[in-house]
Amino acid sequence: MVNHPCRGYRQSGPLAALNPPAGLGLPAFSPFDRSRRRLLDSGHLDDADRVFLLDRIDRLDATYGRLRFVLPAGPIHGDANVGNLLHDDAGRPVLIDLDGFATGPREWDLILTAIYFDLYGWHTAEEYTAFVDGCGFDVMAWEGYPVLRDVRETAMVAWMAQNVGQDDATAAEFTKRMQARTGSSRRDWAPF
Repeated sequence: MVNHPCRGYRQSGPLAALNPPAGLGLPAFSPFDRSRRRLLDSGHLDDADRVFLLDRIDRLDATYGRLRFVLPAGPIHGDANVGNLLHDDAGRPVLIDLDGFATGPREWDLILTAIYFDLYGWHTAEEYTAFVDGCGFDVMAWEGYPVLRDVRETAMVAWMAQNVGQDDATAAEFTKRMQARTGSSRRDWAPF
């Protein structure tokens, strides 16, 4: 079970219990700034797709501002997922990719594992249940889940948009993700 994807996050649980020392000065979490910047800076993105995604972000921003988070705000990783979890020589989990570390809603660090299970099928029901048991909170049962899910998924599409000109596989994946806006399945999304 050492490499169980959700077990590692549970073992790194001190992040969820962490109270930052005075003077640490973590930035406030902002779920939309990076996505907007990525879309505006992408030189290979079709204008219609850019406008659609920026409009979606504006609408989600307004809705996000009305969310009532139930977990206490605190330090968050910002991109907590199995891809940002390594194990050291002793098998202890280590979170990497800390450029999104901030102070914000703890629900944000739970959302990727939830949508990896719920939307994409990248985690099994057993793995998700173990994750929830370890965290003590099921973000999918929270009333704000649909909004946070949409915010995170849009951020994933914006991340892909910045890489559209990189190669054919990335362009094809971006096209697939954009088609989801018309009701296409997300089960065939590939992790990047």
